[in-house]
Amino acid sequence: MNFIRIPHRLKSTIKIPSQTNRVEKLYAGLLSDDAILRRVSLSKAITLIETTHPVKRKQAEYLLSKLLKSGISRNLSQNRKSEASKMKTALRIGLTGPPGAGKSTFIEALGTYITEKKGLNVAVLAVDPSSSKTGGSLLGDKTRMEELSRNMKAYIRPSPAGGTLGGVARTTFESCILCEAAGYDVILVETVGVGQSEYKVADLVDMFTLIIPPAGGDELQGIKRGIIEVVDSVIVNKSDGDLIPAARRIQMEYLSALKFMPPNYPNHAWKPPVVRVSSLSGDGIDQSWGMMESFFEKLTSLTDKDTGEGMAILEKKRIKQRELWMWHHVQDRLLEEIKTKDFARRISQKVVDNDATPGTGADEIIRHFLGDKM
Repeated sequence: MNFIRIPHRLKSTIKIPSQTNRVEKLYAGLLSDDAILRRVSLSKAITLIETTHPVKRKQAEYLLSKLLKSGISRNLSQNRKSEASKMKTALRIGLTGPPGAGKSTFIEALGTYITEKKGLNVAVLAVDPSSSKTGGSLLGDKTRMEELSRNMKAYIRPSPAGGTLGGVARTTFESCILCEAAGYDVILVETVGVGQSEYKVADLVDMFTLIIPPAGGDELQGIKRGIIEVVDSVIVNKSDGDLIPAARRIQMEYLSALKFMPPNYPNHAWKPPVVRVSSLSGDGIDQSWGMMESFFEKLTSLTDKDTGEGMAILEKKRIKQRELWMWHHVQDRLLEEIKTKDFARRISQKVVDNDATPGTGADEIIRHFLGDKM
């Protein structure tokens, strides 16, 4: 195949075709009545927002802006089951827990129950740990949720954490907006689940749920302040067979521990329950979903009386989350930009050569970046 070489002096005069049509097609596909087209468009849209390419990043921003202007996530109190409106507000549920707690098995059981028994659409945003050496990720959630992967009312999207702390990907918040636009009623965000920083997921979901095994031998670790003080519910998984006595014991321990935690919502609007579940037999799955529905209905109907704004508690929570994630993005983008500067490389080399401590190097970079303002 022969390629035509464009002279450099002519490049500035050539108009590159606009990519607006691509974004418009994605926008139309996300709101389409065709379920297959919605799924395909959702996958392409999430891929678009995950990119770091400058041009594609602009396209992603345009797509998200267009969706937000159309009314996504505007009214939390509207009926989510109403088919009259394509702009439905989904219940966002964050799920975390230690390795071996059975998070994927629970999600498959819950997702199957919601789709088959309740007739709702479920999206699963599963974040897998990335390699610190290659940046790659196994992305094995679709193999662990084999049955749910074949369910046409469910959508599973694995994403690499990409080194982001808190067990969530950098673009998980935007992915939730896209899932809502595509008509999914429930969005389950499964975190990496490998450390105490996992509570960061609580800043992007409506309900934060901790899943624990009944006999991990680490019960007191779970009662530590950190994750337990921000949870909205606790699921004791694998409550079957010989593990039932252990599951009952740890259920009581967590119920006792939660009594000493400060309330997460004004006027004690919600007290975190502890539910025993067997994901294999399905026992407790209906109770878990009932608890989640009760949470959503209660916090969308109650208002924070202290503010006098008449705003639903959950709506106010989402407003704070949007502002918080804006600052997360500011932090990430500034860090990316500073690392490319020559002065930052010179200071970094001083730290490498042991001519300056990491703290001193950081202060020098900030002073150089901010100038006399620091």
